Amino acid sequence: MVSAPVPDDGLILGVRHKSVPARFWGRAAAEVAAERHPLSEFSTPLLTLDRSASDHNVAALMAWADERGLKLAPHGKTTMAPTLWRRLFDAGAWGLTVATPWQAQVARAADVERLLIANEVVDPAGIAWLAEQTDAGVEIACWVDSVEGVRLLAESAGTRPVDVLVELGAPGGRTGARGTEAALAVARAVLATPRLRLRGVAGYEGSYGADRAPTTLARVRGYLVELRELAETLLSWDAVRDPIVTAGGSAFFELVAEELAPLAASRGRDVTVVLRSGAFQAHDEVFYDGISPFAQPGSAQVEFRAALAIWSRVVSRPEPTLALLDAGKRDLPVDLGLPVVHGHPDAVVTGVNDQHSYLSTPADSTLAVGDVVRLGISHPCTAFDKWRLIPEVESADVADPVVVGFVETYF
Repeated sequence: MVSAPVPDDGLILGVRHKSVPARFWGRAAAEVAAERHPLSEFSTPLLTLDRSASDHNVAALMAWADERGLKLAPHGKTTMAPTLWRRLFDAGAWGLTVATPWQAQVARAADVERLLIANEVVDPAGIAWLAEQTDAGVEIACWVDSVEGVRLLAESAGTRPVDVLVELGAPGGRTGARGTEAALAVARAVLATPRLRLRGVAGYEGSYGADRAPTTLARVRGYLVELRELAETLLSWDAVRDPIVTAGGSAFFELVAEELAPLAASRGRDVTVVLRSGAFQAHDEVFYDGISPFAQPGSAQVEFRAALAIWSRVVSRPEPTLALLDAGKRDLPVDLGLPVVHGHPDAVVTGVNDQHSYLSTPADSTLAVGDVVRLGISHPCTAFDKWRLIPEVESADVADPVVVGFVETYF
């Protein structure tokens, strides 16, 4: 879909790029990357992306989805990195998902031409921009879950109808019309409004569980069954053209495939079934590594690889069983678990301050002040947003990884 230049192609390194050595400031990032400097030349703390692991993950999910007749519109909010978005398209992504009009604007600045805004757009500035993009021929759609939301979108000015998908929710979830009848009422309101075009249905099953307990899987599947049944009802309406059915986070995408993929060939119509997973491009070593379908015992699927790592230095050993690292909440995610330690099997991160991590170690640990520790992160979505620039390494699984690129983020 897109391989146009992205905003960071001409990036100049500088003081705003955390942990990049001062001697590289004022130089083009591409030039420094071409020199293949070892990671040991960079300051700590430092977040890196393992390019080979990330490329592996993208290829794995693309192939898995293609085998099941699913299209991928990965959620760009995870990385907010046009460089990484471009790789998704180069690998065959159908589109890109974002969460807000501003994120969509970043994507449009990177020449992304097919977008899903997985949210209700109700602010006037966002609605006006959405209408402008529609009139310009951009394929872009947002969610609606209420008659009030339909009315706000319908009040926009423009010549082409704005594409919308009715979002189905359930009690205890996030956004989305609560139940099939409420969703159908929203759909009828859309069809009664010439200013809008109904493209199908959308949902997010991740609101209904965060583990692999049988009760959680049953709850998630039950929601997806209701979403499929809503889609089947709308697909029976001739007024729904070029239909899209979409769901999917990074935790239960196999259930999405089982319940929704059959719609792609239903009723003799061309139905685009879209999976919106986003975290897979980087993966992690705690939350998604424990809940991903590919990580379950007995899974025959290709495993995802953790592509993100934090490199942190021991700054203090004030007690025999305690080491303080120079990475903290400003550098690494803690919302879905603490980081894990590589290379020191008996060392455990027990707490994190703004600029420090507490590392519990055996009394006979050889860790010394100045040593560098590799940490595995717990949540990609809240790792990327702490870094304006992320060095890419060829592989993190060597003694001194080589920096082969830089990824700029937009948060």
